[in-house]
Parts: sequence; C-alpha cells; structure tokens
Amino acid sequence: MALRLRKPIQLAAIDAGSNAFRLMIARIRSADDWEIVESVRAPVRLGHSVFTSGEFDRKTLREATAAFREFRSIMDARGVTAYRAVTTSAAREARNGHVLLERIRHQAKIDLQIISGEEEARLVRVAVLRAVRDLDPPRFILDLGGGSLELNELHRGVLRQSIGLPLGTVRLMEAFHAQGAIHEHTANEIRLRVLSILQSMLPARPRPSGSYTVACGGNAETLAALAAGPRMKGFTTLNPRLLRDRLWNILQLSVEERMKSFSVRRDRAEVMGVAAIVLVTVASWLRLRQMIIPRVGVREGLLYELASAQMGPPELSEEHRNRSQDMLAGAESFAARVRCDLKHAEQVQALALQLFDQLWPYHHLDFDARTILASASMLHDCGVLINRKAHHRHGEYLIHNAKIPGLRGWAKNMTACLVRYHNRKSEPSTAHSVYATLTREQKKKTRLLAGMLRLAERLESDHRQAISKITVEGGPRDVRIHVEMRDASRLNLAGIERKARLLERELNLRLTFQRVLLVEKERVA
Repeated sequence: MALRLRKPIQLAAIDAGSNAFRLMIARIRSADDWEIVESVRAPVRLGHSVFTSGEFDRKTLREATAAFREFRSIMDARGVTAYRAVTTSAAREARNGHVLLERIRHQAKIDLQIISGEEEARLVRVAVLRAVRDLDPPRFILDLGGGSLELNELHRGVLRQSIGLPLGTVRLMEAFHAQGAIHEHTANEIRLRVLSILQSMLPARPRPSGSYTVACGGNAETLAALAAGPRMKGFTTLNPRLLRDRLWNILQLSVEERMKSFSVRRDRAEVMGVAAIVLVTVASWLRLRQMIIPRVGVREGLLYELASAQMGPPELSEEHRNRSQDMLAGAESFAARVRCDLKHAEQVQALALQLFDQLWPYHHLDFDARTILASASMLHDCGVLINRKAHHRHGEYLIHNAKIPGLRGWAKNMTACLVRYHNRKSEPSTAHSVYATLTREQKKKTRLLAGMLRLAERLESDHRQAISKITVEGGPRDVRIHVEMRDASRLNLAGIERKARLLERELNLRLTFQRVLLVEKERVA
C-alpha cells in the first residue's frame, strides 16, 4: 500500500546516546521501502562525568562537536534532504546541555534535540513493532543504553506502561568504578542497586507470560553473541540463563582481555560486564526465558517516521487551494443556516483531519478527499433540524438537494454519503441511490473517509471538546492512537473501538486507543 516516489531520497537519523553517537542514512523509496546506505558510529561517551558531576566536561564537548561536524560532511556528501538528530539521558541531566546544542548548531549546522525518556521509548517501540510485524506483539520491550533502561510493558499490543529506569551502563559503571575487571563484591552491589530500583519502580512484579520479550541496544546485541538462544522466526535471541552461567567469565576479564576474547571495541568492552549484570537481573525479576534481539532502536524509529512524513501529499496549486476554501466556506455557511452545533462540528472536523493527516502513509488519499472530509465533518449533524433519530438520512437528503456554494457534482454526492454513514446507523450500500452514483474508486474513498468521520464523531460524542489532540503511532499493521484529554473526562474505549471497525477494515489495520491526560503529559515532560 506504500506510495512510491518518482526517485529515491536520502534521509538521516542521528542518535547521540550516552555511550556513543550513531548516524544512519537511508535511501527512501516509500514509507515501507528503504535501504541503509551509510551507518557511522562515533565513540563519544556523552555520559562521561555527567552522571557523577552533573555536567559535560570540555573534552566531551569538543569530541561531540567534532563528531557532529563529521556527520554533517557525510550527510552533505550523500545528499541528505531531511534528518532528525536526538540526544537522550546524558543531555537530559546535564546542567550545561544547552551548551552542547548551541555548539553543534553553530559549528556543525545540525539541530540537535534533547528528547524525554517517554519519547525515546516511543521511538524504540515504533522501530520494534515494525521489525516484528509478522509476529504477535511482545510483552516487554527493553532498551538498555548508557544512561537508562527504558522498559515498555504491552498487553496485546497496547502499551500498558513505559518506565525509564536509571540503570544505564555508563551511569552504573562510573557510579561503582567498574571500568575493568569487576570484583564479586562490586558485582553484587550493582545487582542489588538494579533490584532495588526495579522493586521501587515496579512494586507489582509482573506475572509470568507466554509472550516474548524484545531487547534493544548495542549491549544486548553484543551479549546475544555470547549467550545465544535458538533463533525465533529468523531473529537472534539471548538466553538469560546461559548469560548468567557465563557472567563470571565476562566480569573477571580486563578491558583488553574482553576486547581480544570477544572481538569488541574498547568502549563496548568497558561496559559489557555491567550490561550483563543488568540484563541477567532484569530477566530474573521479570521471569524471562529468552529475549529477541531485532537489532533496531531509536535510529530506525526516527527513519521510519521521517519516511512516513516525506510521503505526505504534494503541494497544492493556487486553483486547488481556492476551490477547497470555497467548498469549506459553503459547508460552514449551510451548517450555520440549519442551526448545527458549530462548536461540536468544528471539533469533529479538527479530529477527523488529524486522523486523515496522520494516517496518510496508510491511505494516500488526495487533497480533494481531505476537503470533502472537512466539509462532511462540518455538516454531519445537519439533519437534526428535521429529525434527531434519523438525522443521518435526513442530512444526506438535505445536502444532496440543497444549493451549497462550492459543493457540486461527485464531491457533493460523496459528502452526502459521508453524512449518512457517519454514525453506524447506516452502512455503505449500492441500494442507497446517492452512493450508487459514485464510481468504484469514489466508493472506496467514501468508505475510508466515513471510517475517519465515525471515529472523530465518537471521540466528540459528549459535545464537550474535551480532547486536545490525537497522535497516531505504530507500524505497518498495528496502530495505536493516543487520545490527549484536557481534563479527567472518561473515555469509552469499547465504544470507540466499535466505531473504528469500518476504518480498520478499509485500511487493513488493527487500531488500539490509549487515553492520555494533558496534565500528566506536562508533568512527565
């Protein structure tokens, strides 16, 4: 279902983590068709000293700026047209994090963004759910980095909780002075720290589950080579029990001995002992038997969202824009004339257009369809003037027979059909005279748009404008819609899921919904 571009474009993602920086450049043909053409790793330990002193030292700032200048040169040589660069735990905690951003902006001409732990976990989820789309959704997604361990718990593909734990490898290594061989006493102290944080952040220990767990990050990938389990659907797996049995073989070696024995870089050799302690302890606490290693993370999440954004509708001509404005003005004027609840109509319109725009990589409808959706959203309750109980049918009749400026021909018929099908009291059928006038392609568009309008109308069913916005997140077949509330209003998820079935069927997607309270989001940020 992916839209193909006239020619491939180059997109880049930069993840400035606490243990290393990584640049990935992809050649994009569509949202689901891209190949990695360049992958560069810079051994800059951004977390050095931050987790103990609270700020970046001068050497780290110099090395970070030099790495980004090199990234800029590579991006320019590759003809990168769009990028996103993010940094995580270390920059979030550094008092002088703004200095890093300013230096990189001025010297490397790259806009670096400090993202929250919540956003970091979300990007990893995007990458993982896309990578394992042919499997059932995982129970847990773990992302072990230099500054934090991001833990996502899902239930049937729906996010249950996302927690950022201060258990990053660089953080623990510097806190316990565990750079080389790790003494048994130190290893036990690290294990107790990990357990203590798990118990405080997850007081209700999760019950055992038959679902699998995904582990992300360079540490998990390295350790999976030392304690591999049986492959699962083509994926490498890590066996926590085998890793526990081999733990002391890793801890007793010096950095140089690890480099030689395991063929790893110095910065990886320094932290892999601490990483092994963390993963063994977490696996024991969560009762995990194996972990899938999909070899994706923040970078792949960034690239997937960049690719989806680049697949947006083309720029409009002036004639197209004027025609759209005339149609919307006519719809608004008619809605006012038949005494529609305009605040409700405007909210339904706003939610429907958010769905249209954010689901564009899945439906690829043109701007005319967007304008028709906006007009139908404004007019969906116009039949209430005649009869509230059957207002969907009366609304169709009014629009089909009224003279509405800017609305004519097939666009008018499609708008009338959307009004009829907006509330599940009537399903698209060739037995309906107006729907029967549409071409096969127009019927397909009508069903898609009706699915969006039904969902938007259900979200605003209480006429209170309690939803500030909706955000779509997901992979090729599983999509989660975050509904951001202005207040503590309840959300009837069962009712929303019923109204979403037409849209699910037409897009061949599985939609799930999560309520997000605006004040909670601000507190997290």
